[in-house]
Amino acid sequence: MIIYRTTKLDAFQHDFSLKDQLRRSALSISSNIAEGYERETIKEFIRFLYIAKGSCGELRSQIYVFNKIGFLLEDNFNEIYDLSKILARKIQSLINYLKTTL
Repeated sequence: MIIYRTTKLDAFQHDFSLKDQLRRSALSISSNIAEGYERETIKEFIRFLYIAKGSCGELRSQIYVFNKIGFLLEDNFNEIYDLSKILARKIQSLINYLKTTL
C-alpha cells in the first residue's frame, strides 16, 4: 500500500503521531466500505460509502499539510493525491448506482 511505503520514509520516523494519523485515515477508507457492505440495507451501505469518501478528503488534507512541511516529496504527494481522487470518484459512482436501486 502506498501509504505504508510512504510513511516508511525518514521524515515520518521522527513523528509517530503524524505517521499514525496518515495510516489511520487511509485505512478508514477501506474499513468503512467493508463495514457498510456488511450492513443489512443498501441505505446503510450508502451511508458508510459517504464516510469512506469523506476519509478520502481527510487523507488529501493531511498529505497537503505533510507536503508543505516537507514530510512528503512532490512525487509522493501527487501519486497519493491522484489515487485518492480516483477512489473518491469511484465511491461516488457506486453511491449513485446504489441510489438507483432503492
